[in-house]
Amino acid sequence: MWESIDSAPPGRDLQLAVIEDGRVTALRFPCRLEGSQWIASDTERPVTVRPTHWRRWGAGTSA
Repeated sequence: MWESIDSAPPGRDLQLAVIEDGRVTALRFPCRLEGSQWIASDTERPVTVRPTHWRRWGAGTSA
């Protein structure tokens, strides 16, 4: 189940999603919130999209 991005816990690997053309599209890599910035967990680089939803990493692959 997707949660609002406003409720995302910091420092945990999460799957993020964006809304494109009215559909939820999930990112295919884990991300985590560090301070006020989202980073890709594996590369520690900033995520360049504005996520709208999150769920626990590994919770599923279908949007």
